[in-house]
Amino acid sequence: MISNIDHIAIAVRNLESAVERFRALTGVDPDDIRIEEVPSENVRVAFIPVGNSKIELLEPLSDESPLSKFLEKRGDGLHHIALETDDLEAETRRAENNGIEPLSTPSTGAGNKKIVFFNPKETNRVLVEFVQKMQS
Repeated sequence: MISNIDHIAIAVRNLESAVERFRALTGVDPDDIRIEEVPSENVRVAFIPVGNSKIELLEPLSDESPLSKFLEKRGDGLHHIALETDDLEAETRRAENNGIEPLSTPSTGAGNKKIVFFNPKETNRVLVEFVQKMQS
């Protein structure tokens, strides 16, 4: 079952500048902002907590990153919405059974979470991600 909006992701060209703007906007303590690289996605990300959700700022690590192509075509802005589940495989099958195909198989994303993305052509032009926290 989908339980929460895990995060809303925004593509940015300059992570430091975007972090400062969103920190100023939200009033979040700088120590509460987590920044990490996600080599599998070729991005650097910052998570800014907002209530039970987060704003994720995404910066490409290279010109070959799919995010670079996104920024070149669309500029800074909304990239995707991530929905949290406790059973990624079951929710992915449920979506598939309803005609919404994933773009790939589940992989590991930021925060060591299992993730899968769905084609925006099937979700009203919005890239949707399912995320599941890994069991520790």
